[in-house]
This record gives sequence, C-alpha cells and structure tokens, in this order.
Amino acid sequence: MSFTYLDSVILGVVEGLTEFLPVSSTGHLTVVEGLLGLPVDDASVTSYTAIIQFGATLATLLYFRADITRLAAAWFRGLRSQGARRNPDHRFAWLVIAGSIPVGVAGLLGQSLITGPLRNLWVVAGALIAWSAVMWWAERSPAQKYTAEELSLKQVMIIGLVQCCALVPGVSRSGATIAAGLAIGATRLAATRLSFFLAIPALTAAALYSLKDVDPTVISWGQVGLGTAVAFVIAYASIAWLLKYVANHSLGVFIKYRVVAGLAVIALLSAGVLTATG
Repeated sequence: MSFTYLDSVILGVVEGLTEFLPVSSTGHLTVVEGLLGLPVDDASVTSYTAIIQFGATLATLLYFRADITRLAAAWFRGLRSQGARRNPDHRFAWLVIAGSIPVGVAGLLGQSLITGPLRNLWVVAGALIAWSAVMWWAERSPAQKYTAEELSLKQVMIIGLVQCCALVPGVSRSGATIAAGLAIGATRLAATRLSFFLAIPALTAAALYSLKDVDPTVISWGQVGLGTAVAFVIAYASIAWLLKYVANHSLGVFIKYRVVAGLAVIALLSAGVLTATG
C-alpha cells in the first residue's frame, strides 16, 4: 500500500467537513479511501481514520472552551461541596460523562467487528440510506422543547445508547445523537449542542486507542499529524456553521444527501469502480 501526503490532506479535509454533519465522517472516509485505492479494512488505514478524528475533537475543545472550562470547574466543585452539586453545570457535566459510557463499552467489546466486517462499502451504503429513515422519523417528533440542561439522566442515556449505532460506518455519530435528541423531545439546538459535547470523550478515546495500530512503515507520523491538523482547521469552521444551520432548519437536506450518497456508492460498487473492502 502506498499512502501519500496528498492522501493525508484529502482525508483530513473529508474528516473536517463531515465529522459534525449528520452524514457519517467514517462512511465518507471509507468511500474516499476506496476511491484513492487504499484497502479500507487495513489496520493502518482504520487506525488513521480514527486518529485524525482527534483533530475534530481539538476543534470542539477550542470552540467550546469557555463552556468546557465552566462545566469542568462546576464538576470539580461539586465533588468537594454538596451545595455546589445543585449547580446546573455540575449536573450537565455528569450527564455528558454518563452519556459517553455506552459507546465506550460498545467500542471496546466490538472492536474486532468495527475494524473488520463493518469496514465494508456495502455496509456504508446500506447504513447511509437506512439511517436516513431514522432521521426522517426523528424530525417528525412533535415535542422538541427541552434545553440541554433540562434533559434527564434517562433521556441522555437513551441518546448515549443510540450513539452506539454510529460505530457502524455510514450511520453518523452526530446523525445518531441529534436524531435521538429530537426524538426524545430536545430542541434542535440542544440536541446539536449535546452531540458536540458527547463527541469529545468518544472521539478522544477512539483516537488514543487507535495509536497502537499505527505502523510508521505504512503511514508515517508526519502524515498522521498533517491529516489531524487539516481536520482540525476544517472542523472548526464547520462547527459554527452547523450550530447556526441546525437551529433554524430541519435535517431534510442531510437526509436527502445521505440517500443520494448511499445510492451512488451502490452504483459505484455495482459498476466495479469501487470494491467493498478496497
């Protein structure tokens, strides 16, 4: 396998553009890797895909730095003071922690499945189309009234459990969490905001876990660093746009795009332009 610095830039751009949009960054990365002639189920490629997502995590940390600092401070104060536990920020911080547990457990238990059989472009195409139906159903939820701080532990755990579906390439982590948020009655902005916060532990853990699978003789650390940096820059710009867009628009445009993209992948696979596992 020949992996170039141009590949790093291309994949970094794809990651940055798609990580926080409900279109599946892993699905898009897998398709683009196939178009670049890379073996999509190779351990070095799958680890590279996971690691450059940390660039998007860094973008989230920077964009929400004031909120994260406030939440972290409230959480630590609540550990020391019973009175501080009544602070809504302390409670919200615990909700983010609790909501992140399911995907962490599922990711560890299903690692061989996630990096093996599920790294298949037929799976990506099917998931792109199938999860569009879930997003369409969630959009029809009539109650969208809860702010992020008003959500209960049960509601956030439901969102956290649904986030596990995003371990299937093509589903989309943000698509899963935003759809789940809308379905349980959260406002568009609340569902999107919580999705960003749940991304931090999920993507960080995935990146750190995948470091062990990097083979510098196949993909150099310089290429990993470049892809991560590009993903960071592009993702930072997409955060601001997505928050503004989702607050005032439905997910309809993303649902239509996912269906078209899924059908396009099926067509390319059927025509032999792409192979299922690269």
